[in-house]
Amino acid sequence: MKLLLVEDDKFHADYLKKAAMEALPEVTEILHALDGREGEKQARRHSITAVVMDLQMKERNGIDAARTIWAERPQTRILFWSNYSDEAYLRGIARIVPDESSYGYVLKTATRERLNLALRAVLLEAQIVVDQQIHKVQHQTRTHDTLTDSEYAVLIDMSLGLSDKLIAKRQGMSLRTVQNRLLSLYDKLGVDSLESSPDDIAINKRTRAITRALSLRAINTESLESAERDLQRWLHRSSS
Repeated sequence: MKLLLVEDDKFHADYLKKAAMEALPEVTEILHALDGREGEKQARRHSITAVVMDLQMKERNGIDAARTIWAERPQTRILFWSNYSDEAYLRGIARIVPDESSYGYVLKTATRERLNLALRAVLLEAQIVVDQQIHKVQHQTRTHDTLTDSEYAVLIDMSLGLSDKLIAKRQGMSLRTVQNRLLSLYDKLGVDSLESSPDDIAINKRTRAITRALSLRAINTESLESAERDLQRWLHRSSS
């Protein structure tokens, strides 16, 4: 089995290689890519079906690279590892993983033992593994009620500047449903709880919801960049 490591930090790449050699004696060759774009090319060139993927990289982030790899080889198993436990990352991965694949998500602060277990579980046994430490960190830092998938979809589209009518068309919802999702978003994100706001000063709820979602890490730069590319593809299909 060939294994591809996609990591732009040399120290972390060396650590990953040693962990993989220890946990996966079945691996016959370990390849290394410095960013997501190079990772896509190597996965394609060598027909890779086992990948460990960093999420934050300058040239191309891990979610976009995984999307391309999965589009070409949906059976590819990918273990994501990151310094961050953002809810946006987990949602971004869950939105693109194909049914034929398995994936995992482990923090770079995880112990070597947990990393080794995740490597075997995801890349050899085709399990879906999200390290319990990620759920623990999210639980400790979350200050809003969990968003449903449809609420999250509306939040992303709103963040991209779409009107209620266009969100309804894109998500296959009625206009009333979109508006109800927005009301729920405002409540869960605490948009209406702005303290010491004079009654005669109007607050733009859409803008404040986006700001709150960013500060709470319900969305992040990478998720919005990826969503923008999805939007452009959707707009192209809709106009053709």
